[in-house]
Amino acid sequence: MVMSSSNENNPPTSTKDLFPSTSLALTLGIFRDIKEAADGRTDDVGANTTVTEISSEYSGPARSRSDDEFDADPDVDDGDDDNNKNKSKKRKKYHRHTAEQIREMEALFKESPHPDEKQRQQLSKRLGLHPRQVKFWFQNRRTQIKAIQERHENSLLKSEMDKLRDENRLLRDTIKKGTCPNCGFGSSSKDATNYTDEQQLRIENSKLKTEIEKLRTSIGKYPKGTSPTNSCSTGNDHENRSSLDLCSGVFGVETCRIMEIVNLAVEELVKMAGAADPLWIRSFETGREILNYDEYLKEFHVQNLSKFQHKRHIEASRDCGIVFADLPQLVRSFMDVEQYEEIFPCMISKAATLDVICNGEGANRNGTVQLMFVELQMLTPLVATREVYFVRYSKQLSANKWAIVDISVDNIEKNIDASLSRCRKRPSGCIIEDNSNGHCKVTWIEHLECQKSVAHSMYRGIINSGVAFGARHWMATLQQKCERFVFFLATNVPTKDSTGIPTMAGRKSIFKLAERMTWSFSRALGGSSHHTWKKIPSKTGDDIRVASRKNLNDPGEPLGVILCAVSSIWLPVSHTVLFDFLRDETRRNEWDIMSNGGPVQSIANLAKGQDRGNSVSIHTMKSKENMWMIRDTSTNTYESMVVCAPVCVTNMQSVMGGCDSSNIAILPSGFAILPDGVETRPSLIRSKGQDQSLEEGGSLLTVGFQILTTDDSTGGKLSVESVESVDTLISNTLQNIKAGLQCEDET
Repeated sequence: MVMSSSNENNPPTSTKDLFPSTSLALTLGIFRDIKEAADGRTDDVGANTTVTEISSEYSGPARSRSDDEFDADPDVDDGDDDNNKNKSKKRKKYHRHTAEQIREMEALFKESPHPDEKQRQQLSKRLGLHPRQVKFWFQNRRTQIKAIQERHENSLLKSEMDKLRDENRLLRDTIKKGTCPNCGFGSSSKDATNYTDEQQLRIENSKLKTEIEKLRTSIGKYPKGTSPTNSCSTGNDHENRSSLDLCSGVFGVETCRIMEIVNLAVEELVKMAGAADPLWIRSFETGREILNYDEYLKEFHVQNLSKFQHKRHIEASRDCGIVFADLPQLVRSFMDVEQYEEIFPCMISKAATLDVICNGEGANRNGTVQLMFVELQMLTPLVATREVYFVRYSKQLSANKWAIVDISVDNIEKNIDASLSRCRKRPSGCIIEDNSNGHCKVTWIEHLECQKSVAHSMYRGIINSGVAFGARHWMATLQQKCERFVFFLATNVPTKDSTGIPTMAGRKSIFKLAERMTWSFSRALGGSSHHTWKKIPSKTGDDIRVASRKNLNDPGEPLGVILCAVSSIWLPVSHTVLFDFLRDETRRNEWDIMSNGGPVQSIANLAKGQDRGNSVSIHTMKSKENMWMIRDTSTNTYESMVVCAPVCVTNMQSVMGGCDSSNIAILPSGFAILPDGVETRPSLIRSKGQDQSLEEGGSLLTVGFQILTTDDSTGGKLSVESVESVDTLISNTLQNIKAGLQCEDET
């Protein structure tokens, strides 16, 4: 690790040192101190900025190309050309733009890297510059961005070439030695052929086993990948069975009819994304856009929406935002079910591609149509999941614009029980536009038709308002995920945002472990059919639910019976206040009964977003000297999470050194925080300088603990010791949180 500080003799760190690509270079422009230092056009900005250099490339201070043309003396005689040239060279000066001028031009560059003449004229008047100075600044900026991208691409190609060269050398050595790379014994070409055939047979055998498992699942023998027994089973298997188990893969609608439906859905999605008042009306109280349903029916001539229309309600929402992502990669992520599930781990508990109706064309598979299943969840067992079958269609609308549309089609699958599929998608999805600077503009439409049901009283407001599964939730999660990926790839970050991890490999390994931890916690918390929740008696009257599972062979979790205990409560404080309280290291001993009142000490801290609440940190635990704790905190406009897990010191040190973390067993616990969904006008008008947190409403807190028990999973019930243990753990934690926030008498 090399430490360097910029001063008057050394130019400040360039933006291209921070990120390897265009999207990465522009991302940290959000931070004012980094952005001003990045352009290097002021002498004092960034003088004290300290960075951790992982890869260093220096491009020198930025200068305006137009200096030669505007610094010459206008009174020089034009008669002697040679003398004039010599004098001009002697008087040549380099003009440095002010910090305010740079900020204004950077702001316009993010919106339009190629401004027209009118925009340049307006900007030059506002900044007091000549139009040609503005023009040359934008040319220089585009050239700099292109050079950064080319250097990154060259670096990737070089590393790939080195890898291929190493593989080639290894293969040559293997051929010369005449030994098998797997067993070490001598082999001939015939042996190699036999080995290849054997490998192919093993692959085929694995595929057949997968098909057999699917068939067993479809007839309801037992869920895939789990033990046939469950310690918390209530005997009512039909209520916990997913409709995915009943999929037969037999279509009830012709392919040509499906293509006709998805093309009409794309037209509707494009119109709804671009329409304004009167189709979409913005709420003065919440700022969200509300669909004018009467106008919708007139605009799209909708008829016979559903034969169960009187038993269903409609949820419609729209949101728009900028995402730090490459357009082709974003399109591929939506069409790949595994990547799609990874983007939304807190919202999707299950996802599957049931069949591919049309493969599409080109590298990005333009025109792909596939039948998908998704189980949507909230991070609490008190809210039932939503199972949705839909057809997803990706279509390129223009060179820089794509549409991803979802629509549920009646009778698309003959074997699906209609009573299990309680939610349908009308034309929904997103319009993705490439901004040509590493950013994409995404307009998200979510239009659902759901069966009417009675939700839990605490979550009724947030569900009935359409916020829980609405466009704003999807958009906020997508932006957060893409921002996290940008920080994951960052090759050089300020020391204030990255401490304790000296290498790039170590940072990536820690990020991967934290991401797996949060994904595991999200899977354990929801009301998915993966779990069978049982309410246990509590001495304090708290609503505590437990579920257990037996881990047989997953190296990412401890082997044995794992008990998950969850409780959800309402608190009369805003979700931002509650999140800040739970992530504050100095106040952890106020609620954490496992710390025995002792303080925690931070060893490392890694930023994963521009908000300080988005970070991964490692702490020591005074109560357990041989264990360290990894903590992942994340927040957006909709939800916040604090997830942590103890890890053996030896294992954590290897991860910090860059070793693979996929086989380290972790058992995460933590908190999920949501606003309560009660959206009303504030009762008071306050100045900007005063605290507004009292007017933000309440919050919904779900606390979840996972522990390894010695119970026998085949016994059919939990031991008294296990029940009392989780009851004490959750009840005391909730009581301490209420005391710390001074709201014991409010709930």
